[in-house]
Amino acid sequence: MPVVGFLHSASLGARREQVAVFHRGLAETGYIEGRNLAIEYRSAEDQNDRLPALAAELVRRQVAVIATPGSTPSALAAKAATHSIPIVFWVATDPVEIGLVANLNRPGGNLTGVAILGSEVAGKRLEVLHELVPAATSVGLFVNPTNRATVSYTREVQDAARVLGLSVLVQNVSNTSDIEAAFATLAQQRVGGVMSMTDHIFFTLNNQFVALAARHLVPAISPFHEFTAAGGLMSYGSSLNDAYRQVGIYTGRILKGEKPADLPVQQSTKVELRMNLKTAKALGLTVPLSLLGRADEVIE
Repeated sequence: MPVVGFLHSASLGARREQVAVFHRGLAETGYIEGRNLAIEYRSAEDQNDRLPALAAELVRRQVAVIATPGSTPSALAAKAATHSIPIVFWVATDPVEIGLVANLNRPGGNLTGVAILGSEVAGKRLEVLHELVPAATSVGLFVNPTNRATVSYTREVQDAARVLGLSVLVQNVSNTSDIEAAFATLAQQRVGGVMSMTDHIFFTLNNQFVALAARHLVPAISPFHEFTAAGGLMSYGSSLNDAYRQVGIYTGRILKGEKPADLPVQQSTKVELRMNLKTAKALGLTVPLSLLGRADEVIE
């Protein structure tokens, strides 16, 4: 029975739905955990400095494939730990730019996976927020300083902000205790809105992000549609479930004998806009018809 290593930065308890989708992807290739496949799960519990040791554990376990969905630091830790065991990632940044693969069409080496739009739509996410709160002169940006994509994401937001005439106040959040202080700082600065980068920590902190935005009466936009489902104002980003499913499919294909070097990196280009009108009303905001017309989902 082959063994797959599943490596993630965040608590797997917060990823139950996505892990189930990963299993569905495996099932599409004929692999069912406990029947003809075993999975070794490793979580850094939002402490990225633990990832190298966890990746090394999976290498010593001699797993057949390491899956690192939804976590750039996990993918980089796995890459550093082995040059022979196949690795299937999904990241919200350019995998060539951060050194995971040499080429998207023919990755080479032992890695392949899925790249969703992260930094590439950061500026557009700010534009959407500005369209809803055009009187705002400043916005707060939450980033994870331990994520290699933070530099490019921040650059994209700042470039878009200059065009819109906005100032950006960057706040570092790398664990659950940081976000309370970061929100308090931005509230004192009276920012007109807040946004977060596409990073696992903000998915983990989703409910806390919703609650803090409501407490401080700050319009907020997230990359994750779970944000609006939980009561957040807006989300603009790719579907995480589609990416997890594709990682499962690629993992299964590699188990069947295909090589990661020959599997092109899948690029998820679909971006969805979701809005919560109940939250907008609570914030005293009138949503422009132009935004409502473009929304993929509107929660009444």
